Parts: sequence; structure tokens; C-alpha cells
Amino acid sequence: MSPALLSDLFEAITIFCFGLSWPISIRKSLKSRTAKGKSLFFEVFLLIGYGFGIARKALMMTALDATGFLFYLSFFFYVLNALQISVDILLYFRNSHLDRLREAEEARTENTAS
Repeated sequence: MSPALLSDLFEAITIFCFGLSWPISIRKSLKSRTAKGKSLFFEVFLLIGYGFGIARKALMMTALDATGFLFYLSFFFYVLNALQISVDILLYFRNSHLDRLREAEEARTENTAS
């Protein structure tokens, strides 16, 4: 196996493994309906990182004429992971809104009970 092919294989496996956590995170965000315990800062930086990974792959395709199944597979995983993080970021904003609504309702209930 050539070093280039091995490198593409390692990259595809790495990105695949990173991507396994996002469906779990999305499911947790959907079920919990809260943004508590989530870090928007962390997720945005991960999204930026995946954006640079996608840009690198695009550059390799155009400037270096890189191709091959593993090359395209890792490109696919970069895009898939970026989409999953984007969904989780959108859920963060939805859940933050729900948190604010709950807090306002709790404050209103406390003021009424007093």
C-alpha cells in the first residue's frame, strides 16, 4: 500500500470516528431541550476546522489532481460532519431559546406565588 493511499485511509478513519459522536450529540440536544452543558464556542471552532478540511480537499482536487475512493470518502466525511455540527449548533440556539422561555416562566411563577 502506497504512503499516499495509507494517508488517505488514516484520514478517512479519523474523520469517520470523529463523526460517530455527532448523531449522539444531536439526539441528546433534541431530547434534552436545553443548551445547558453545551459549548457553542467549542462547536463553532470544530465547524471552522471541518471547513478548513473541506477547503484542503478542494485544493488537493484542483491543484494537485488528487483522486481515489479513499480521498473522496474522507471528503464525504468532512462534509457530513460539518452538516451534523451545523444541525447541533442550530439545536443549541433552539434550546437556548427554550431555556430562556422556561426561566421567564419560572420567574413569572415565583412573582405570582409571592
